[in-house]
Amino acid sequence: MRKYVSFFRIRFINALQYRAAALAGMATQFFWGGMLLLMFAAFYRSAPENFPMGFQELSSYIWLQQAFLAMLNAWSFENDIFEAVSTGNIAYELCRPMGLYSQWFLKASANRMARAALRCVPVLVFASILPAPYGIILPPDAGTALLFVFSLFLALGVIVAFTMVIYIITFYTISPTGVRMAAVSAADLLSGSLLPLPFFPDGFRQAVELLPFASMQNVPLRVYSGDLSGQAAAWAIGLQLFWFAALLVLGMWMMRRALHRVVVQGG
Repeated sequence: MRKYVSFFRIRFINALQYRAAALAGMATQFFWGGMLLLMFAAFYRSAPENFPMGFQELSSYIWLQQAFLAMLNAWSFENDIFEAVSTGNIAYELCRPMGLYSQWFLKASANRMARAALRCVPVLVFASILPAPYGIILPPDAGTALLFVFSLFLALGVIVAFTMVIYIITFYTISPTGVRMAAVSAADLLSGSLLPLPFFPDGFRQAVELLPFASMQNVPLRVYSGDLSGQAAAWAIGLQLFWFAALLVLGMWMMRRALHRVVVQGG
C-alpha cells in the first residue's frame, strides 16, 4: 500500500508545478462561466417558471462546474499513456513492482486532483462575491455539503475508471483518436457538461440518468445546488457507486486480457 500512496503523492506534487497553465485555465473559466450565465439569463427573463431549475441553482451548478472542470471533464486524457501503448514503451511500465492498472488509475486521479486544486479556490471565491442570483451560494446544510464532497470523489472515480476503459481499448487499435473522440462526444453530451440533465426531455433524461455518464458531473453539482435531495440524491449516489464498481471491474478484466496478448516489438 505504501508504494501506491507514494506514487500518488509524487504524481500529485509533479502536477502542481504547472501554475501558468492553471492561471490560463482560471481566466478561461471566469469568462466561460460568465458567458454561460448571461446566455441562460436571457432565456430565464422570458418565462423563468418554464425551466426545470431555478436560476440561482443553475448559477451554483455552472460555477461549480467551472471550479472543478479539471477534475470532472471527460476530455482530459493522459497522452503519455496512449504513447506508451502505441510505441511499446509500456514494457518499461510493466517492469515496475506495481500493477499497470493501478499505476494508470493513480496517475490519472492525481493529475486531475492537482489541476483542480490549483484552480478551484480562486473560481469559487470569485463566484461567491458575485451578486445574487449570478453567484454561488452555500449548500442548504452541512449534511448536503458532506454528501456533495462524497459524490464529487465518486464522480472522479467514475470518470477515471471510464477513461481507463478507453486506454485499454487502444491495445486493440492502430490509433486511439477515433475511440477517444467518440467517448468524449458521448460523455460531454450525456454527463451534464454541455447542458444540465434536467433541461433534457423527460423520457430521454430518465434513460440518460441510468447511464454511467450521468454519474460524472451531473450528480455532485446537482446535489450541491439542492436540485437533487432526499431519495433522489440517495438513488443517484447509489448509481454512482454501482458504475464506479462496474467500470473498475470491467477495466481490470480488460487489462488482464490485454496484457496476456500484448506483444512488444523493438530492440
